[in-house]
Amino acid sequence: MGDRAGVASYTARMRKSAHRARVALRRSGVDYFRGEGSDWVAFAGLLLTIPAITWGTLTNPVWCSPVALVLPIVAGGLLLRPASLLGLYATAAGALIVESVVLGPYTQGPAHVTPGTVLVVAACGLFGLLIAQFRARVGVPWRRGGTMLFDLRERIRVQSALPRLPQGWHREMALRPAGGQSFSGDFVVAARTNGGRTLEVLLTDVSGKGMDAGSRALLLSGAFGGLLGSLPPHAFLPAANGYLLRQDWDEGFATSIHLVLDLESGDYELLSAGHLPALQLHAGSGRWEEKSGEGPLLGVYDGAEFHPVKGSLLPGDVLMLFTDGLVESADRDIAEGIDRLTGEADRYVASGFEGAAWHLIEACAKDVNDDRALLLISRKA
Repeated sequence: MGDRAGVASYTARMRKSAHRARVALRRSGVDYFRGEGSDWVAFAGLLLTIPAITWGTLTNPVWCSPVALVLPIVAGGLLLRPASLLGLYATAAGALIVESVVLGPYTQGPAHVTPGTVLVVAACGLFGLLIAQFRARVGVPWRRGGTMLFDLRERIRVQSALPRLPQGWHREMALRPAGGQSFSGDFVVAARTNGGRTLEVLLTDVSGKGMDAGSRALLLSGAFGGLLGSLPPHAFLPAANGYLLRQDWDEGFATSIHLVLDLESGDYELLSAGHLPALQLHAGSGRWEEKSGEGPLLGVYDGAEFHPVKGSLLPGDVLMLFTDGLVESADRDIAEGIDRLTGEADRYVASGFEGAAWHLIEACAKDVNDDRALLLISRKA
């Protein structure tokens, strides 16, 4: 009876030990993928490849060239931290010395360690060390760097999504960054407030373009998204201006246009911070009218005041908000760009502007090296 109890106790202890080992290994793998764990597993694996490559070179140098040592060096530059990388480089240098001694002087044939071999291995090692040091300084390992950038891009896309509108309304938005990049200095935040009766939309153009403005746009879109709907409409732009001033950026100004639309009556207010005017199509007359509030750029000076302009969207009317990249370029001024935009937009009146936003950017500013954004809100007839 006592023997059975001892065996059961020993088996239970072994199971617990195996379970703890599995948990520790799994945690280590997860931490390593996140860039938070030790790199000893990768270091040990790469370290073992060096004697294997050395043995292959000494056995058959024609098929396994001495330059093959760059393989673990390049992999180490992507996987290891700088301190571990130096240890890997020291081992590779020792292997290169052994190969040169055993194979003999490079003048005896091509399957030897030549000065070019040493230069290639050393150059790859230098580039790998620079990459590893940059990752260590930024704090973003390669295993998570691309995932993080993808996640940031998706967050911007989600924040720019327009809420659903009640029946009788249509909305769409198109955004194209400069140079075909994934990050833009133009962004949109929107929310339905007042119990869903009011639609608030903010279109912002951050100074700069593309990746240069993308990081600031990401920060501002999160901050502005938190402020939108939490403050009365007339208090939003002053609060956004104060937030931008507190950042104390060298190039920290932005333009914004804030739409506050009553979805039941169609009445709206537009508050502008140095932004281009909105365009309203009056279905009755078929004419476009510029609508713009008064206010300075965001982030220029404290105590700025923003005065709204009022309007109303009747059945069949369309309101168009856009950034300067859509209407301004080196070969035309803003007035000409607006004329071209309204001329192209007239072609979509019959279709109710379904799918028009992206096509308008294609028609008016396809090859412009600037961020472009266009927002359309129409009230169906």
